[in-house]
Amino acid sequence: MTAPNPPSHSVPIQEFTASRQTSFFEGLKQPRFSGQLILTSPTGERWFFYLYLGRIMYATGGHHAVRRWRRQIALYLPQIAANLSSVQIDLASIDPQDLQLCWEYQLLCHWVEHQKATREQAARFIRTTIVEVLFDITQIMEVSCDLRQDTILATRLVLIDADQIINETQQLWHNWQAAKIADRSPNGAPVIRQAEQLQERTSPQVYQTLKQLLDGNQTLRDLSVRMKRDVLSVTTSLLPYLQLGLVELIKIPDLPPPIAPPPTGIVAQPNVPTGPLIACVDDSPLMCQTLEKILVSANYQFVAINDPLRAIAILLARKPALIFLDLVMPNANGYEICGQLRKLSLFRQTPIVILTGNDGIVDRVRAKMVGSTDFLSKPVNPDTVLTTIRKYLKEQELA
Repeated sequence: MTAPNPPSHSVPIQEFTASRQTSFFEGLKQPRFSGQLILTSPTGERWFFYLYLGRIMYATGGHHAVRRWRRQIALYLPQIAANLSSVQIDLASIDPQDLQLCWEYQLLCHWVEHQKATREQAARFIRTTIVEVLFDITQIMEVSCDLRQDTILATRLVLIDADQIINETQQLWHNWQAAKIADRSPNGAPVIRQAEQLQERTSPQVYQTLKQLLDGNQTLRDLSVRMKRDVLSVTTSLLPYLQLGLVELIKIPDLPPPIAPPPTGIVAQPNVPTGPLIACVDDSPLMCQTLEKILVSANYQFVAINDPLRAIAILLARKPALIFLDLVMPNANGYEICGQLRKLSLFRQTPIVILTGNDGIVDRVRAKMVGSTDFLSKPVNPDTVLTTIRKYLKEQELA
């Protein structure tokens, strides 16, 4: 998350306990401060609070801002979670300038305005988000703060008194300390380190469950949402295995945001392809690498998109001449994305070729119904790929 202007000053705060948090936010309430508060840890981790007249509108930041956003969607906006590919359409309809200032909040406002979410859902989403942010800050304890009065969110979905949130966060923190896990972050991702010993200490059913869940790709908080349990009980249930070294908590990166990064300058390179741009939306890096090798050698430009949730934003930015689209991906499938693309005027005539490992008649019929141009089976044949591209790009030229 970025802010438009550099901070005017930075004030360090040692031992940012509940009482200090309360007095700090009370100090912002008395002068009716409106703007952005940035809290920074000694390691450079930053959290962003947006306030209006001293009350909190939203909070974000930290190492896992996108993971946190995805969890709140799963918890409070099931109608959005069921069709995450539509997020790209919503982002495309919001002013890009607004998206530069807290895209998460702008999406919430858009959903409420267009009745995709209620204000009550948005309020629960925001409240839980702020509690998570404050919990992480409490665990850090030492921060520095910057205030920016010129960074203000225009729409006010909810205004929350800081003392209420601080009290709720502190109760969670006390429970965390009481469980003897204060030195472990809920942002850690559990992974099995001693599989044989873990198997000896658990029943076959429990071991298989742990093997499936503890893959090192989901944080304790992510798992709590998936398992529909609070993060404290999930963590304490794993504590015996953590203490024995059978399971370890590791740091993992955040998920990529659904908005495309701002365009950057392209450095000229020798032998850069000059043909039409071809895109491949596929969660398999191997599939994208295979297509890239085929296409670049044939002088086509190529863009690979492994995250289906960012697909439409990147496609809108890059405007490819033809799109290869995987049929089965996590959180979204080729049918949904194809249907969403066909609703956009820019892609109504763009050839969209569905890729799938299942060459069934039902898939072909359904793909046609959502507007696909053609259908290729995996693994792809280089000659077939190039023939398909030339066929449909030639048809476009003649149209």
